[in-house]
Amino acid sequence: MTRIPRPTALAVAVAAALAAASLVVTLLAWRPSSMVSVVLALLCVLLAMIAGVAATDVRQRREEAGRDTGPESTKGPGQPVSGGVDADTVEALDSRDALRAVEERRRANGLSDR
Repeated sequence: MTRIPRPTALAVAVAAALAAASLVVTLLAWRPSSMVSVVLALLCVLLAMIAGVAATDVRQRREEAGRDTGPESTKGPGQPVSGGVDADTVEALDSRDALRAVEERRRANGLSDR
């Protein structure tokens, strides 16, 4: 007896997004004014959440597959350029002296965010 194959995350994301869109169209066209509208709206929110989580899973798997290409892979966009400090930290500090102090503190303590 063969098992039914599990759907991929991309298939789940597409199916949930299409189902959520069809529920939105149904709500806009039919306009029920009872408990049915609440149930349809909650189903729409649930399906949108499932589609979002599945799409995030697809994106993360593609990023991981891209990183595992080999040791000679270079840093891509979004990767920290210097000292392991990301763009949000640089923006929050907004000072080269403060950035240098953070980098020196990390080197002195042996800390790494990786």
